[in-house]
Amino acid sequence: MEDLAVLLERLCPMFVLLDRSGRMTRVGPTLQKLRPDQPMQGAKFLETFELLRPRSVATVPALMASSGAKLHLSLRDEPRTALKGLIVPLPGEHGAIVNLSFGISILDAVRDYALTSADFSGTDLAIELLYLVEAKSAAMEASRKLNLRLQGAMIAAEEQAYTDTLTGLKNRRAMDHILSRLLAGTTPFALMHLDLDYFKSVNDTLGHAAGDHVLQHVARVMVEETRGDDTVARIGGDEFVLIFNHLQERERLDSIARRLIDRLEEPIPFNGEECRISASVGTVLSTQFARPDASTLLHAADLALYAAKRAGRATHRFYESGQSSTSLEPLERAATPRSQEEAGAGQGGARNLAS
Repeated sequence: MEDLAVLLERLCPMFVLLDRSGRMTRVGPTLQKLRPDQPMQGAKFLETFELLRPRSVATVPALMASSGAKLHLSLRDEPRTALKGLIVPLPGEHGAIVNLSFGISILDAVRDYALTSADFSGTDLAIELLYLVEAKSAAMEASRKLNLRLQGAMIAAEEQAYTDTLTGLKNRRAMDHILSRLLAGTTPFALMHLDLDYFKSVNDTLGHAAGDHVLQHVARVMVEETRGDDTVARIGGDEFVLIFNHLQERERLDSIARRLIDRLEEPIPFNGEECRISASVGTVLSTQFARPDASTLLHAADLALYAAKRAGRATHRFYESGQSSTSLEPLERAATPRSQEEAGAGQGGARNLAS
């Protein structure tokens, strides 16, 4: 029997040798590994394992008589690992051999008991299954990482398609998309068109690097003076559109425009020089039209902007019904306008910069 036990340990490391009373006289090393602190040798088989099928087997004699029958069983204590087995009686009064395996629960068993290939017979297909599972897991992880990279690249590409690369603001395409979405809904909003005054003078005098620096500064100012859910877009060289959701109050809009104008009139340092610009602003409310569309609103904001430039620049004007590009009267701004002397000084500064 000792020689038989040694042979079984090498061929089927999850075997059980039973005596005629159903007591386990030898247990394979892998099976014992499932309960390292609970020696199985000497314990009764049916007290350690719960026999689930065949249901008719409930006693040791019935177990011994079920030669060749496939057994479905599990350990009685936690974790209740499921097992499959086959019982073969030994000659004479020596009892029987029960050879056990994990079946489809092998993955759980490997995880729960930290089993390795050394715990299985060399011919056990479980080893190949484990390699396949490991390969599949590695492939799925590689696929997951690739999908994450592709998704990140798609998001970055989409973000880039809607972003002005110089300023980091939304671009014309993004503005058109946002404007279309707002017009499709019922949310009231205001559209503000801002154009920089004397920007060409900066480019001509100090170069395009200075012009880029000014545009980036202007972008920061506009972001700081607007709310998180407002839209700030650069739609041309020195032209910007600001869209204010749920904002129709002229006093608030005029205050925002005034702050923008005041901050943009402050000298902008660049390589020891001072860049001087100002801004003209025109604003239209979506509720000024019964059925507004994007081109109508943008044209109305352009008309208001033109009125601001006609009024001396560095000024804000609202679009008024009936306003046209051929007949524009200066519109009074709610905020205190600059005096003609101030306007002249601002223009003089720009001319000095250009000279």
